[in-house]
Amino acid sequence: MIQGTMSNAGKSVLVSGLCRIFAQDGYRVAPFKSQNMALNSFITAEGLEMGRAQAVQAEAAKILPSVDMNPILLKPTTDVGSQVIVNGISRGNMKAKDYFAFKQKLVPDILAAYSRLAKTCDIIVIEGAGSPAEINLKADDIVNMGMAKMAEAPVLLTGDIDRGGVFAQLYGTVALLTEEERARVKGLIINKFRGDISILTPGCRMLEELCQIPVVGVVPYMELDIEDEDSLSSRLESGSGSGPSGIDLAVIRFPRISNFTDFNVFSRFPGVTVRYVSRLSQLGTPDMVFLPGTKSTIEDLLWMRQSGLEAAILKLADRQVPVWGICGGYQMLGERLIDHGGVEAQSLKEAAGMGLLPLRTEFYKEKTRTQVEGSFGTLDGCLESLSGRSIAGYEIHMGQSVIDRTHGVMDTVRLAQWRSEPELCRPVSYLMEIQEKAVESKRVKMDGWNRGNVYGSYVHGLFDSPGIAQAVIQALADKKGLALEDLDATDYRSYREKQYDKLAEALRKSLDMEKLYDIIGIKNKP
Repeated sequence: MIQGTMSNAGKSVLVSGLCRIFAQDGYRVAPFKSQNMALNSFITAEGLEMGRAQAVQAEAAKILPSVDMNPILLKPTTDVGSQVIVNGISRGNMKAKDYFAFKQKLVPDILAAYSRLAKTCDIIVIEGAGSPAEINLKADDIVNMGMAKMAEAPVLLTGDIDRGGVFAQLYGTVALLTEEERARVKGLIINKFRGDISILTPGCRMLEELCQIPVVGVVPYMELDIEDEDSLSSRLESGSGSGPSGIDLAVIRFPRISNFTDFNVFSRFPGVTVRYVSRLSQLGTPDMVFLPGTKSTIEDLLWMRQSGLEAAILKLADRQVPVWGICGGYQMLGERLIDHGGVEAQSLKEAAGMGLLPLRTEFYKEKTRTQVEGSFGTLDGCLESLSGRSIAGYEIHMGQSVIDRTHGVMDTVRLAQWRSEPELCRPVSYLMEIQEKAVESKRVKMDGWNRGNVYGSYVHGLFDSPGIAQAVIQALADKKGLALEDLDATDYRSYREKQYDKLAEALRKSLDMEKLYDIIGIKNKP
């Protein structure tokens, strides 16, 4: 088990790297995290929801994601409450205090999932959450030392030296553990190190003496493109100014942003910048605007409206800057959002949308969860080159959106604008035709809509499909009159595989793998 001294200490990436190493060495390996709190989620082939970090780790392990790898997923809906997902299915929203009293009842689900996984694997790499030294939470812990005890797993404790105070992090964490818990910690890892390791070595020896636990590795700071777990991601920190001289993509950073990894694929192209924008002063004049998913669509739309970002995006759309909404962002593009049942909205039950597509969205308690595959329809606007291209991805949403071709959902002001502005009179066409893989009937349906340079869809992950991101960047470059180099056709899956291999190679060099195999009870590597 990998535990950390704090959130964002690098646990998820270390688990991914170890999964790849063990897979390379010929073992059947899988990741596991009993309870994950994140807004980035993934839909399995069975239509079940799990943390996206464990799906990434499964990919590193060269196996298909299974909800058994993450039996409990908490998706924050407010500062004091979350949607509780157990074995891939939502059990509704709970306040933090209520969930804290309830979570011990989920231990049988955790053990059952772990047991099913263990039957198929030689090694399971378990990931903790936050820190095991949260002394106010330890009594009912199910994700750190509580999970280590249930699985009888040896623990490696990692600290982040890049954020400073790593010796205090590690020693302080060990000091706050009980004697039984300390006995489970078999190794310490110093993560994200930059500089001359000979200068660090004396400190490692002193740390070993203080903790009576060996330092099993000093992992260097690595420039890798592997998906991050949550909103602590450094990707979300990019942002001010009017953008670079190349292709500038602006992603609106909603307070409850979800599945921001939809846009990671664009970051790998030279001359392309992906900025996450949370203030009007940061928006500038990008070449394209993305409205990502969100766990609280109406509240985040109102946040965008109050911040002035909505008005600025509408002006950009009027100037033919492409705007693409995904999931919650797609719903915002419409005319009306209705949540009379309080499925997502905590206060306002109905709100006007941005009016860029004649959509009406209503929220229902039943969640759509399915993998999909299909192709784009005949598109309008500067991204017409996407027409007919194949895509794959997944849907995960509470609302249902329909086109009102009579525009009956529009208010008087918007209807007058619709009739007076020729651009808004452009025809509306479906964005793509998709097939639901998780439905026995293999139902084919239309998803998303396009009018001019406005595009919207419920499908996450579609830009990861072969050639799609390249086509988007090429179209934007052509529109801007730029000649970009190295827009190769290497698919994103192959690119990710190379990243996992680079991570594994770096960990083999920096970790005492012989010691790690000894810790997990394997004396002879294959």
